Amino acid sequence: MVSNREPYMHQFRNGVPQMIVPAGGLVTALDPVLQACGGLWVAHGGGDADRQTADPAGRLTVPPTDARYTLRRVWLTPEEEQGYYYGLSNEGLWPLCHLAHERPVFRASDWEQYCRANRRFANQVLEEIGAGDATVLVQDYQLALVPGLLKAARPDIQVGIFWHIPWPNPEAFRICPWRTEILYGMLGADVVGFHLQQYCNNFLDTVDRMVEARLDWDHFAIEVKGQGTLVRPFPISVESWAERRVPAGAALEAQIARLREQHKLGSTRIVIGVERLDYTKGLPERLRAFDRFLAKFPQHREKLTFVLLGAPSRTHLRRYRDLVADLESTADEINWKHQTDAWKPLRLLVAHHDAPTVHAFLRMADVCVVSPLHDGMNLVAKEYVAARTDGDGVLVLSEFAGAARELSDALIINPYDTELFADAVHEALTMDPDERRTRMRAMQAIVEEFNVYRWAASFLTCLTGLHPRSPRVNDGVGKPLTP
Repeated sequence: MVSNREPYMHQFRNGVPQMIVPAGGLVTALDPVLQACGGLWVAHGGGDADRQTADPAGRLTVPPTDARYTLRRVWLTPEEEQGYYYGLSNEGLWPLCHLAHERPVFRASDWEQYCRANRRFANQVLEEIGAGDATVLVQDYQLALVPGLLKAARPDIQVGIFWHIPWPNPEAFRICPWRTEILYGMLGADVVGFHLQQYCNNFLDTVDRMVEARLDWDHFAIEVKGQGTLVRPFPISVESWAERRVPAGAALEAQIARLREQHKLGSTRIVIGVERLDYTKGLPERLRAFDRFLAKFPQHREKLTFVLLGAPSRTHLRRYRDLVADLESTADEINWKHQTDAWKPLRLLVAHHDAPTVHAFLRMADVCVVSPLHDGMNLVAKEYVAARTDGDGVLVLSEFAGAARELSDALIINPYDTELFADAVHEALTMDPDERRTRMRAMQAIVEEFNVYRWAASFLTCLTGLHPRSPRVNDGVGKPLTP
């Protein structure tokens, strides 16, 4: 497995290394797969205590208390991290692929660092593989060049890439100055995976317009210079909460009671949101809808609290710092407008929340709101469904999240429509108990059957079931790639 984000990060706290699990759906989905099947995960070591907790080669076994697989950390220079990750990946490709009305920024210096970092990741993989056989799963938009680099050095290995974010239409993607280089890098893979068929369609259409290639639309296959690539949808999912060994029964009830006391929630009903703080998640729109809900349905005042668990993200970028400041200001305004001496309607809790805490909030919440402006899948929606083993609760879900294709028994909303958004929250809170349970049971059946292990099995079966490909012309099989 190869990704930018590592599944376990070490940060210094009061001079002592402390392990944290980074926020985001990629880690949530892929860590249980590696724990189940073993193997090696190559990722950027971004924690300030990462070097102190790995061996000289950057390796350590994880999870720390129950070693299941090996993590190999890649060390990037500050210049590489700034240009490759914060620059091209998150100021360029991220807004390019999301319809969130944020203008992409492309700099030649960022592209140079992106190429260097991708070569560094590819070299680490080649070093670990040595002369042996391997199946390599490359993850996401930060590493689009890695499949092509690996195949140039080792045409015999099997390589797949999974793109965790949306793929835009060709007219949107063509503004990227390095569009053909990115496409050729991805087409080094034997299988390119997306969440939805719509993104597969967009990708083939993009390749058709921008690359010299033969396309087989009947089989969703692409041939470039005699080499074939399959393009397939693999909707990603989650593991059960029981497998994560979170508190249950009396221990869970005690944890919920502590959280209610700690955050002064009293006995109010809870509407929960769990998000990485990103402008694609529709958080300002969500707060405005909640403000309108309180004004439009005053009967709910002092009877519920909206809790937003927000994980800080990409705080090196000004756009993300501005978002946090905007959310905090809006939350203060809403509380000032609606609160009473004994009740505050909104709790914005910005921190890295561990899995037991997130699970406890999901279990205590009558309603979970997931309202991104555009999202490849969004696993928070599936996490809520998986958490509600009691069969209760209502999910309010944006139609622009990939999860809306599968979880059709949620209350589907347009996050830009403030009035209907507010109405949906009211409907969720007043829904007949039998209807609530019927909807939740239907969604649970989907999440349980199509879990993360089935996602991994489908991807790997597709990848490993292919016939061996003919060797790609190269200047030296297995030689390191110059950064």
